[in-house]
Amino acid sequence: MSKIKSFRGKMADNTIDVIKLASITGSTGYKITKLRLMPSNLNANQEACVKIYKIPQTSATMEIDFSDNTLLAAARYTEASAADTYSEDMHVVFDNEVFNQDIYVTHKNNANVPINYYFELEQFDLALDEQTVATLKDIRNIGAE
Repeated sequence: MSKIKSFRGKMADNTIDVIKLASITGSTGYKITKLRLMPSNLNANQEACVKIYKIPQTSATMEIDFSDNTLLAAARYTEASAADTYSEDMHVVFDNEVFNQDIYVTHKNNANVPINYYFELEQFDLALDEQTVATLKDIRNIGAE
């Protein structure tokens, strides 16, 4: 039986949050099911980019690369005070990606303002073979840094 865990936070520009999920046995698996962004200041013009990765990150960027197999989800939030500028808020979650280790949330913003994030994980038990596959993927991804 699966259950939903939710996480939320407020991130300053150019920061990385670590979400601690790893366990000794690796028997708990996760999938991201939802990612949402909301500004902390409704008066700030901004373009925010939040991404969630399987491996540690050294920097936060505005670039989104769907060919990166360590990327679990990405979201963009824009806000402009001008009436002729429309927001282009987007979010993509790769919900077929199973992981059993810590994940890393990055935030980059063109206006140097914080952003709020909220995401949900589906949590479930992994069979021994699934544990092995998830752990080996993590090891391979860390080696590919």
